[in-house]
Amino acid sequence: MSHNEETPRKSGSNPAERFADYVPSIESRDIVSIRSRNGLLIDGAWVDAADGRTFTTVEPATGEALAEIALGGTEDVDRAVAAARHAYDSVWRDMPGAERARYLFRLARLLQDRAREFAVLETIDGGKPIRESRDIDIPLAAAHLFHHAGWADKLDLAVPGMRAAPLGVIGQITPWNFPLLMVAWKIAPALACGNTVVLKPAETTSLTTLLLGELTREAEFPPGVLNIVTGAGDTGAALAAHGGIDKVAFTGSTEVGKSIRRAVAGTPVRLTLELGGKGAHIVCDDAAMDQAIEGVVDGIFFNQGHVCCAGSRLLVQEGIADAFVDRLRDRIGRLRVGDPLDKNTDVGAINSAEQLARIVEHVEGARQEGCEVYQPPCALPERGWFHAPTIVTGVGGSERIAREEVFGPVLTVQTFRTEREAVDRANATRYGLSAGIWTEKGSRILWFANHLRAGVVWANTFNKFDPASPFGGVRESGFGREGGRQGLQEYLTLAPVR
Repeated sequence: MSHNEETPRKSGSNPAERFADYVPSIESRDIVSIRSRNGLLIDGAWVDAADGRTFTTVEPATGEALAEIALGGTEDVDRAVAAARHAYDSVWRDMPGAERARYLFRLARLLQDRAREFAVLETIDGGKPIRESRDIDIPLAAAHLFHHAGWADKLDLAVPGMRAAPLGVIGQITPWNFPLLMVAWKIAPALACGNTVVLKPAETTSLTTLLLGELTREAEFPPGVLNIVTGAGDTGAALAAHGGIDKVAFTGSTEVGKSIRRAVAGTPVRLTLELGGKGAHIVCDDAAMDQAIEGVVDGIFFNQGHVCCAGSRLLVQEGIADAFVDRLRDRIGRLRVGDPLDKNTDVGAINSAEQLARIVEHVEGARQEGCEVYQPPCALPERGWFHAPTIVTGVGGSERIAREEVFGPVLTVQTFRTEREAVDRANATRYGLSAGIWTEKGSRILWFANHLRAGVVWANTFNKFDPASPFGGVRESGFGREGGRQGLQEYLTLAPVR
């Protein structure tokens, strides 16, 4: 099912098709070779799951099977943790930082050398447009590896007056929305600090993580430094609750994050959580309208809303609200929805049939609660999982779509009169991950930043990341930071210099 029954499929009805002739530009798949069967990376070798179980990963744009992947269980997690502990005790912990840096630099360069291959594979496996994989995900993943490689021999400078030491074995669980980038965010600081890692990627998007594991073998990482155990929720739960790890780092849903926190409660295991979000764009009446519209589109539609920090709520000042929403509707009418490998595609495939069903349920629920749902006429592909960009107006704030994370290309719209009202509406959520301010006044930006309950606040931009800048949330969006010196500290134990 592909499938948004509300959206007409009349050929040529898309305003983008009327605006200009459309000539597809499909990125070749030939650069990618996908193994039909993929194992676990444990102690530097590819192995089958102990019980031989596998699961199938599927291409979201077609609904067709891509490969079989080993389904790791408790015994596999035990083997991976033991391998990581041995590598930590015998090699990695006491290796000079400059030498650890060489391994990370080598991995980053190998990733850059094969950037096109990784981008195409990321798009095939995850459904995001090739432009996003090529221009954002892969370069930023390499940047995180380079950045943290530079810190590996300078850890005592990360926190002045403190002596830094690694924690030990780290269990890391990554999501499906940024498969390779989230892996780089996590393994780069962990390895730079002298820890070893057992990594569990999302079951629907494991292929680029497995390919990165192959690069660590090519870079001749010591066996056991990075172990990859693929699987579903039970695999992640076994890793998070394992008694042989010293820290858990998780990015994913708030519900799973809560269960992990319960699992490690009362233990010495360190924990960082980067969870859901319900980010707000606050557009003031003095904002540069065209710039703000592009920022809103970039913050929710270009990534299919598959970003925990997506700007899924629009708060626009009453004086410009009608004109802004009219121009925003016209802008999303020019977005191209379709084949993620087409370089012209703006909105790619939804990651899974289950996720598409959740998005449709939220949109239909908003309609039933009295909201107005706008979707531009666009022809969706006949196979795979796709959803048209959607704007929901007439939102009061109590509706389910205004309170819960949709994780799809859906934007809700509310208006405000005063700055205080805007802050109150933006903070009226259990989440606290991100927000964006659009105004020409620096004083307004600083006032909003001081009053918004969000871990990250952007000004006149959205979804901009840098390895040197910390990222993370508050409230039910989690705690702890990734990136920057703050992110390094999450993987260190600190003691005063005497």
